[in-house]
Amino acid sequence: MKEIQIIDLTPANIADYGVCGYKDLTKHVELRRKIAWFKEYYPKGLRIKTIISKTGGYQGMLEYIPGKYAHRPVEADGYLFIHCIFVGFKTDFKGKGYASALLDECLKEAADQQMLGVAAVTRKGPFMAGNDIFLKKGFRIVDRAEPDFNLLVKQFQDESQAPKFRSDMKENLKTYGQGLTILRSVQCPYTEKNVNAILETAQKLNLQVNRVDLANAAEVQNSPCAFGTFCLIYNGEILSYHPISNTRFENIMKKKLR
Repeated sequence: MKEIQIIDLTPANIADYGVCGYKDLTKHVELRRKIAWFKEYYPKGLRIKTIISKTGGYQGMLEYIPGKYAHRPVEADGYLFIHCIFVGFKTDFKGKGYASALLDECLKEAADQQMLGVAAVTRKGPFMAGNDIFLKKGFRIVDRAEPDFNLLVKQFQDESQAPKFRSDMKENLKTYGQGLTILRSVQCPYTEKNVNAILETAQKLNLQVNRVDLANAAEVQNSPCAFGTFCLIYNGEILSYHPISNTRFENIMKKKLR
């Protein structure tokens, strides 16, 4: 085995490599759910490429899917849509060009499939990549969503219609006007631990929780949050667009309940 390899995950080998750093099927329910989701969407074009180091093991991934099935509130039919990209569980593997290599493979696949291009949602902070890696590859910002999300695209033909955020996110937020609601999708396995902790803290605070498990791409695309696969809402106000710790959740709710 070479020191670094890019491995294409398939339904046949995904359990051997794991996803997002999770490797133990018996221990991690989030891994089992992610694998089941992967197997459901793989025939529809979902792909995950992983960076595997001979000495360091699993060190990164790129996940993308045809825009029709994107798990974000976007309109991106005809494009390949990147859900997530990260490299370097260990700092030794950062800054080596591995993320760039993953993006190159995605762009090549989109071109080979005669797609319109490749799109992604970005944001500063945890859970999502920032703009820089995409801008260096010739992507451009084509849309924005509150509070600070960007939608970027690299189009292969200038005359093609650019993807955009769903225009009804604010309207969809009205659906969750009363009480505490947690929206989540198994697309992001990291939501499992955080949501369970939030539910425990909510019980301690005597809060009733409406937990909504978004079952498919259509439901995620109707999310009022640009991240799509997680949203924490209280009385019609978005408290967090990303999973948060139970401590942070408790501090937020104590201020709201005063």
